[in-house]
Amino acid sequence: MVAFHASALDGVARNPALPTLLLLRLLALDGGGDGPPRHALQRAGLPEPAVAVIMAHPNPGARIDFAMSTRAEPAQRARLADDPSPKVRAALAYGPEWRDPRTTVAPLPDDVCARLLDDPDLSVRAALLDSPHLVPSFVASLATHHDPAARRSAARAWEKLLPGERSALLADPDPEVRQAATLGECRGDARVTAELLRDPKSAAEALRRGLLHRADAERCIAERTHLAALAENPSLPTDLVELLAVDPDEDVRLAVSLRPELDETRRMSINFTVEAFARGDVEWVRDGLADPEVLRRAATSAHPLLRRTVAQSPYLPPDLMLLLARTEDPLVEDLLGMYHPDTPEEVLMRVYARLGGTFSAWMAETHPRFPREGLAARYADHPDGNYRRLAVRDPAATPALIERLSHDPAVWTRQAAAGDPRLPFHRLREALHVPELASSAGANPALPEDEMAAVLDRAGVPD
Repeated sequence: MVAFHASALDGVARNPALPTLLLLRLLALDGGGDGPPRHALQRAGLPEPAVAVIMAHPNPGARIDFAMSTRAEPAQRARLADDPSPKVRAALAYGPEWRDPRTTVAPLPDDVCARLLDDPDLSVRAALLDSPHLVPSFVASLATHHDPAARRSAARAWEKLLPGERSALLADPDPEVRQAATLGECRGDARVTAELLRDPKSAAEALRRGLLHRADAERCIAERTHLAALAENPSLPTDLVELLAVDPDEDVRLAVSLRPELDETRRMSINFTVEAFARGDVEWVRDGLADPEVLRRAATSAHPLLRRTVAQSPYLPPDLMLLLARTEDPLVEDLLGMYHPDTPEEVLMRVYARLGGTFSAWMAETHPRFPREGLAARYADHPDGNYRRLAVRDPAATPALIERLSHDPAVWTRQAAAGDPRLPFHRLREALHVPELASSAGANPALPEDEMAAVLDRAGVPD
């Protein structure tokens, strides 16, 4: 297949105006072993006839792409639970691999997850247990499962387990299950923590999470063992926290500075350093991204890692969101642009200006509040093609301007113009045959149905 025919076909596959009959024709494509374009398989709102074609597609790669779609309904994806290919079932079990921060992946129904967990193929069972899309209640339900790997996973939901289930996991015949259970139990049992400290494999995690005897904490400080982990421990006595706050190790002091019980004055009196591009993943803030008190404490703090973590909350009230937007921290701005639905236009534009061509800039540009009006007048003749591309977003941009930009020296600007429905038809047809524009032109919602059909014909897609 000629490269630009394939590009045009890929564009048509994601064209929002693609008629169902052409979609069905596209989905039936085997493509010499490659299967249909992924964009056709992962469209939102696929009609039932399209799902039926995918279910019966002879190419397992097509079924895998559908199994991992973020846009498919869980009930549709669940129909692959009985697929003959273990690779397809494993893809279904794990779910979508990549999603932007604004995308919510609906989990598979619990009964389907249970079937996949009893799949005869180990890779399917392992994929399900590794999936980031399992709901906590399902994970907790695995405490009595016959598979030790499933029971080990149940320990991740320790707080949701009943006392009898916890006791059973602590006495489980499988040593790895017992290990996972003791890491859960040690949060409330200093004796269990002391046992875990004797095992080098579990010592750091036990020091971070477990209820500590003072003697164990003092010994770790004296031996300088896993001090950064110890500095996070919620049960660490206050005087030992103060001792670690002046530790010569910079990582230890930073860990102390992030403790949740510190007031702002004490927190900022600690001599810590934060790397310029350290994104921030402070656990107590991350776990409280919907808690008004946690949001306010973190957003009003002068600590960069607290602010960067809380900037990932879509639930920030307007006053805190605006406060963070004024911190002049580029990472805070990036994260607000990714996560918050009301990020100010000027913040989004700063992210775009600073990071054009990156994922963060793309997230800013695709944000619902990214500006549109006035962009043509401001940027159509800008010396930087990355800005000229913004002119295409302006509702006031004329067809003549769009056509002019479709000939722009910058390829991204040409591609943006080729995908705009205001592009004059003669230029749109021409763009379908230009290698770097064919995909954008194929996705143009103004492309007539007969032209879409012609793209399929030229690409050799059977009727």
